[in-house]
Amino acid sequence: MEKNEHITLDILDVSSEGTGIGKVDGFVVYVPDALPPERVRVVIIKVTAQYAVGKVLKRIGDDSPWRVEAPCPHAAQCGGCQIMHMRYEKQLEFKTKMVAQCMARIGGFSGLDVPSALGMEHPFYYRNKGVFPVGAAKGPGGFAMGMYAARSHRIIPVNVCRLQDERIHSVMLAVQRWMRNHGISAYDESNHTGLVRHVMGRVGYGTGQVMAVLVTREEALPHRRELLDALRREVRGLGTVVQNIQPLPTNVILGKKNITLWGEGAIEDCIGKVRFTITPHSFFQVNPQQTRVLYDVVKDFAALTGVERVYDAYCGVGTIGQYLADGAAEIYGVEEVESAVNCARENARRNGIPHAHYAGGRAEEVFPKWLEQGIHPDVIIVDPPRKGCHPSFLQAAAACLPSKIVYVSCNPATLARDAAILAKEGYRIDRIQPVDMFPQTTGVETVALFSSPCSIG
Repeated sequence: MEKNEHITLDILDVSSEGTGIGKVDGFVVYVPDALPPERVRVVIIKVTAQYAVGKVLKRIGDDSPWRVEAPCPHAAQCGGCQIMHMRYEKQLEFKTKMVAQCMARIGGFSGLDVPSALGMEHPFYYRNKGVFPVGAAKGPGGFAMGMYAARSHRIIPVNVCRLQDERIHSVMLAVQRWMRNHGISAYDESNHTGLVRHVMGRVGYGTGQVMAVLVTREEALPHRRELLDALRREVRGLGTVVQNIQPLPTNVILGKKNITLWGEGAIEDCIGKVRFTITPHSFFQVNPQQTRVLYDVVKDFAALTGVERVYDAYCGVGTIGQYLADGAAEIYGVEEVESAVNCARENARRNGIPHAHYAGGRAEEVFPKWLEQGIHPDVIIVDPPRKGCHPSFLQAAAACLPSKIVYVSCNPATLARDAAILAKEGYRIDRIQPVDMFPQTTGVETVALFSSPCSIG
């Protein structure tokens, strides 16, 4: 097979990245925007020793029964919505199958019963956080603002994202007009010049408060008053405006320094009756409706009776532990990010949860110290980043001998890998449940319950 070759093939499956999979004499060809069981004519645009990538020239015969017309005109280019062209019920099937396949192929858990992913009634406009890159470009104002094209840093101008809360759009549009009206420069990553790098909007779903964050290369901010006037005039529910300084030539979006331009520098949101403070750097689930669904699964799996001591690892600002606090005797949270630890403590104070305690540091180093103090966990909650847990953490968690470990994962592959390590430490999977936190994308959240054999029966 050669680049620029034209071939016809049948689409057999969909990859974990949402790409159609076909084969020619057993050789795999990945085809974006193709769904089974379509027959497609493609041009080969990339060839490696293991696979090829093709671009659809035309679909031959009937469209897949999986297919719908994507409601966003940018869906084929933007890297944000990989499966918007797939019927939502099929998206849920795809995600359930992906979790099951990862657990079997990577974790070695063949025959594991994976229930259907829990979905949304209205799977659009659900995100409470949007981050839009800004870059120097030809055209009006000399900049582009929107979303990155798939697997690139090419910015596709987007004014409305079908995943974002509408109030986030208003933040983006107000900043656009301010930049054009006052000649504000956009960041040019090729030579590390220009001012505005990203625009972020965050919405407190339960409170209606909106945070606008302007990420700039340097502190000097011309026409600051005009920016604030535009945001306060155009953004419904605006609660605060923050300037974040990112002076480094890096892909990391936020720098370490925040300057509050207006308001308190933070907003609030709530999950159930528990309220949380959110700053620009705070981790908070981006789909507030499904967060309640996810945390209720965690609560169900933990099955607390009021007497248990809970370790909350990778606790962030304390969301999961404090959501479960009514059913626990004590909550002990640990988090590496010190600012998040401070927020967790403040959230516990404001929510009247005196039995929630927090420590900064690596959990695998903090856990042994708690054990030395006689603080033994009955349940450990784990909610790590996408890369999953380090083996040393999993070993430290198992060494605590909790009766249950409830693992919340945003990556089925690393969940499966870590589950295999926990199995070697003597823990077995009792239950697992995917939750669709990210409709129209390939992302899926999964909760797994591990129990130690000595705690059963």
